[in-house]
Amino acid sequence: MSRTPYLALPDSDRTPRRGATVAGPVNPAETLSVTVYLRPDPSAPAAPSATDLAMVPPTRRAVPDDAAFAAAHRAAQSDIEAVERFAAEHRLMVSAVNPVARSVRLSGSAADLSEAFQVTLARYRYQDRDQRWRSYRGREGAVHVPAELAGTVTAVLGLDNRPLGANLLSRQAARVSLDSLAAAALPAGTFLPNALAQPYQYPAGFDGTGETVAVLAFNGQTQPGTPSGGYRLAALQTYFTQVLHSPVPQITDVVVLGPGNDPGRDDRQADPADSTGEIMLDLQVVGALAPGARIVVYFTEFTEQGWVDAFNAIVTDTANRPTIVSCSYGNPEDDPGSAWTRMAISTVDQAFAQAALRNISICCASGDDGSRDQAGDTRAHADFPASSPHVLAVGGTRLVVGGTTVTSETVWDDGPGSATGGGISRWFPVPPWQSGANVPPSANPPHRRGRGVPDVSALADPATGVLIISVDGQHLVQIGGTSAAAPQWSALLARVNQALGAPVGFLNPLLYTRLADGVLRDITQGSNGAYAAGPHWDACTGFGSPGGQALLDGLKALDAVAAPVPGPTVAPAPAPAPV
Repeated sequence: MSRTPYLALPDSDRTPRRGATVAGPVNPAETLSVTVYLRPDPSAPAAPSATDLAMVPPTRRAVPDDAAFAAAHRAAQSDIEAVERFAAEHRLMVSAVNPVARSVRLSGSAADLSEAFQVTLARYRYQDRDQRWRSYRGREGAVHVPAELAGTVTAVLGLDNRPLGANLLSRQAARVSLDSLAAAALPAGTFLPNALAQPYQYPAGFDGTGETVAVLAFNGQTQPGTPSGGYRLAALQTYFTQVLHSPVPQITDVVVLGPGNDPGRDDRQADPADSTGEIMLDLQVVGALAPGARIVVYFTEFTEQGWVDAFNAIVTDTANRPTIVSCSYGNPEDDPGSAWTRMAISTVDQAFAQAALRNISICCASGDDGSRDQAGDTRAHADFPASSPHVLAVGGTRLVVGGTTVTSETVWDDGPGSATGGGISRWFPVPPWQSGANVPPSANPPHRRGRGVPDVSALADPATGVLIISVDGQHLVQIGGTSAAAPQWSALLARVNQALGAPVGFLNPLLYTRLADGVLRDITQGSNGAYAAGPHWDACTGFGSPGGQALLDGLKALDAVAAPVPGPTVAPAPAPAPV
């Protein structure tokens, strides 16, 4: 090991995934890639806080241009050069630099990376919930950096590649053959996604034209030699032209990490780590409800590095310029051994705060296992990234309509494994804009207070779910989950943005402090386990499901009220802290 003094990187500690055991060493010659994240340039000009900017009505916001944003958020060139020197000293190659994301990607052998960051890498083996054997490259303890880089380097991601996150979708057994579709009725109580526009009162006359929706797509860690996740354009073309009789959305792929579009199966025999069904769902819901919007699919890996790199790629993408992000994945924020490191949570939340300053809305599914959130204990857990205070967390409902009118809408709760997520964050305190929402304390002793999840909701119960086309293009599949609810909200915001003539951006501060009552349909019946629905905000469905036109009207009304434009203040994204 090097004799250079090293210090542990704060909040980088890792323990093995629950049930995992060491299966053997990592091949020392294996080529690996890591992403090093850096502090903001200490000499950068001050920027407004995300919350201050979001309190201004959308049409009145003074959003920084690319040059001003880069100047305020970049890494210092001297810090980048220090990492490049460090890489050269350890036989590592600099493969990419993104000054605005403050990231430097390094590649090298497992042996050289282990020495550079003073970690021991090993192969770990474990069984997943379906009793399938899986493996990952892992580490224990902290990542270390040379003393001269302490305070400069804020995160090192990619040494440990354990899978992080899950597809938040739920299926029903119903499948309808396209050959019989003309003669057969749709399963009772289900919806083609575009049929939700009327009961949810999406603004009529708008289709999302001019908006770009980023869809997060993960390549899962499937068994060797099997597909990891993607979509088939031919199946989508069949769905939109023959089933919905609407235009096929314009879709662009961006590969951040991993193989990119690698479609597999979307039936019950598929590898559960294959995210094809999830990706197909998101594209069909967004495309059906906002047919004029352009969709950009950001492919990445199901790891901490994949998560953080993808969101930074979205926020700094000046070619595609997404205005909305749809994220249908998540993980318990504090599930020991398989959850996020605090280092990664803090880093990705900084990207969320930057998205708010770019006027980008982020819609995140809140989970599909009730308040338990698929954790391996009996405690209540909030799902991350939905628990971030810089995203719009989307819960789930059971929806019944008569014609095009809602006749009943309750909390989605079909029991363990099929219920809306929601709860109280362990890591994020109650945001200022949520302080008046009567967020309850955590159900877990000692009943601390924290950021409440979700903020809003939409149809998610698979029993009253949406029908999408299978990846083979032969069947319609009945599906639900908060991963169906998040793209519903993404499509709604695309329409609202178009109607306003300005991006809504980070909606939460206005939603909680100036809009809440009357613009959404309050859901007051049901529970998700540890938390019950009730009037106004609750930890099952937030403020409720769309009233799309009422939301648009409320935002327009704010435009008629003078609002102060905040001056520059030094307000970096807060680091998560126990509450």
